[in-house]
Amino acid sequence: MKFTKLILSFLFLYSITVYSQDYNQTKKNIIQSIENHEEEIIKISDKIWELAETAFNEHESSKLLSDYAEANGFTLERGVAGMPTAFVATYGEGKPVISVLGEFDALPGLSQDTTPSKKPLIDGGNGHGCGHNLFGAASLASAIAIKEQIEKGDLKGTIKFFGTPSEEKFFGKIWMVDAGLWDDVDVNISWHPGYYTEADVQSTLSLIDFQVEFFGQAAHASMDPWNGRSSSDALELYTSAINYYREHVQPTVRMHYHIQDAGKVVNVVPDYSKVWVRIRDSNRAGMTTVYERVMEMAEGAAILANVDHKVTLISGIYEVLVNRRGGEIMQDNLELLGPIQYDKDEIEFAKELQLTLDKPQVGLNGKIYPLRETIINGGGGSTDVGDVSWNVPNINLSVTTAPYETPWHSWAVVACGGMSIGHKGAIYASKAMAFTMSDLFKSDKLIKEVKDEFLMRKGDHVYKPMIDGPPPINQN
Repeated sequence: MKFTKLILSFLFLYSITVYSQDYNQTKKNIIQSIENHEEEIIKISDKIWELAETAFNEHESSKLLSDYAEANGFTLERGVAGMPTAFVATYGEGKPVISVLGEFDALPGLSQDTTPSKKPLIDGGNGHGCGHNLFGAASLASAIAIKEQIEKGDLKGTIKFFGTPSEEKFFGKIWMVDAGLWDDVDVNISWHPGYYTEADVQSTLSLIDFQVEFFGQAAHASMDPWNGRSSSDALELYTSAINYYREHVQPTVRMHYHIQDAGKVVNVVPDYSKVWVRIRDSNRAGMTTVYERVMEMAEGAAILANVDHKVTLISGIYEVLVNRRGGEIMQDNLELLGPIQYDKDEIEFAKELQLTLDKPQVGLNGKIYPLRETIINGGGGSTDVGDVSWNVPNINLSVTTAPYETPWHSWAVVACGGMSIGHKGAIYASKAMAFTMSDLFKSDKLIKEVKDEFLMRKGDHVYKPMIDGPPPINQN
């Protein structure tokens, strides 16, 4: 047993030596930069985790990131695209221009301590159930590392860090894209916390987000209900129609809704109801077909209940446009960095959490897998990174920040995001992104290859943002 442990220790140290021998001087400098800022970056991440500010309310979180960027030599433009918590931090001049995304909004109702069993810090409070406290902080660390190499004269060009609010609810990047903030960018880099580490070459689901309101006539529910026209009848007819429709759509389609108002008291025929609906599919064309049908259902429900109705578009987002050449560049850097290593306490924490969640107690997965084939109609979630990816080539990354098979948008992700498992993933992500950006800064050829694939995949499609008016900053 002792001999086996000795051999394993030797192999681990050997692997680190092999990887470090492959680092060029720029990447060695990037590692040093990120390690120099690591303590402060983790503090910022933990403070954002503690604040847990939701969509368009991320004032303190946005300030933490933008202030640290400014203190490190970036030029700041705050309140961009009509959103007080959106900002752009820029350093350098000329081409190429490479950007990195930073998100920082939390989710409602997911407050949680850093424990492997459910323990809210604040009952009903918010929590970072998607790891966005790690997302923004790690991306900023990578941007600062690149900035310092530009400052030294080792790299030439411009680095931009985009502070992007409200990814979870209203999809703030749509308004930033519409404002032209990526018009001069050559390549964009993004990452997301996950339970495995990979250069992400999978797409997401296109989505449209809207509200349906029904307007009827109030009346006494017992004395003269015939004088009433029930908005909740229309609401029930509408949601029933959606549920019957589920059998007759493609397997890639997702339809879900949240009833926001269905009346106030039982003895009044309700004159107002409201439901929030999301329709998704693997591409915008398929999603639009389902959306148009569901719109007709709203009209039909209103006719059946003899009420009026109104549909209000909140926003809609594109599926991610994959860039495999960019994924290959990121993959090379993941293999250069090697797998994430975890200590005994982190593995034990992960297994306790998996036990609580009734999942196999397999611990953490920090492995680096080969680049996967891109799956057509692969399903999954939705993100406004999709809109960025239809306007500029996007290279995406997933990094382990929680135990394997942890349910996302849950208290379990919050627990890991405020402790060393999340911290370790964030710092790893910052290194992988900065390595990839340095490769692009040093090679016009790589940038051209990434751009050529972007143009090929986009084809003749003309991007049209799915918004109708300014950001709904007062609706949260």
